[in-house]
Amino acid sequence: MEDRKAPSVIDRYFTRWYRTDLKGKAREDHCILQHSNRICVITLAESHPILQNGRKIKNINYQISDGCSRLKNKVSGKSKRGGQFLTEFAPLCRITCTDEEEYTIFSCIRGRLLEVNEAILNRPELLLEKPSTEGYIAVILPKFEESKSITEGLLTRAQYEEVLSKRTNQQEPS
Repeated sequence: MEDRKAPSVIDRYFTRWYRTDLKGKAREDHCILQHSNRICVITLAESHPILQNGRKIKNINYQISDGCSRLKNKVSGKSKRGGQFLTEFAPLCRITCTDEEEYTIFSCIRGRLLEVNEAILNRPELLLEKPSTEGYIAVILPKFEESKSITEGLLTRAQYEEVLSKRTNQQEPS
């Protein structure tokens, strides 16, 4: 009898989409987990520099500017009124590593911000240990009429793996 592991909740209910080299910054890749109910969870892709070389996180800041804190986002009701509307390049948070490198994490898609993950403020190691589950960045709800088109410009898992493969090949000495 074959001993096959059951698919994870993420693999079973979410489709993984990727955006690579965000805003022209090499390897700053993001992963968008799209649920069948159109809700999207923004996470770091496994190739993101924060998740490489045993980095440690010093600080996570959802305060984007003087007048804009993602922590102040409040939604109510069935239609999630009141959530901040985000464009695809809206910053969600800034993460500073102990080596003082700072990374801005972007929404990657247009939609209404439903929540940010406050748990990673107290336990930033969740972001490093479980980036696709407990260490997620934010949850975004695309507009219903845009829910099919939001994935245009994003990469599928196979396309993302192709990008990673090309990067690896470019690093190898000739």
